[in-house]
Amino acid sequence: MAKDNVNRAERVQEMGNALIDSREATEQLCEAIAAQVDAIDSLRKLSAYYGSQDWFKDREAYEHGKLPDDLDCDVLEEDLPFETLVNAREAALAALEVSTAMLRAL
Repeated sequence: MAKDNVNRAERVQEMGNALIDSREATEQLCEAIAAQVDAIDSLRKLSAYYGSQDWFKDREAYEHGKLPDDLDCDVLEEDLPFETLVNAREAALAALEVSTAMLRAL
């Protein structure tokens, strides 16, 4: 095979791989965006609840054994809701950066 044909074959192979990588990443991103869109209302509720008067009252009730023993009270911890909200914020900022980079690449 002539050198030009070898380079062309390598280029086509490389671009084929780029196509596959781009399609897979875009499909995953679309799925993640759809999941986040579905969870926006939950994120809004958690953000409004965490640190509110209701949260403090519920936490106090939990600490005094006034809530059912079988009730999942992870939301009344300080770290888990805080980390969830911070991670959501960081993910949103990263999404903006990735979106900007994607648009600039097109």
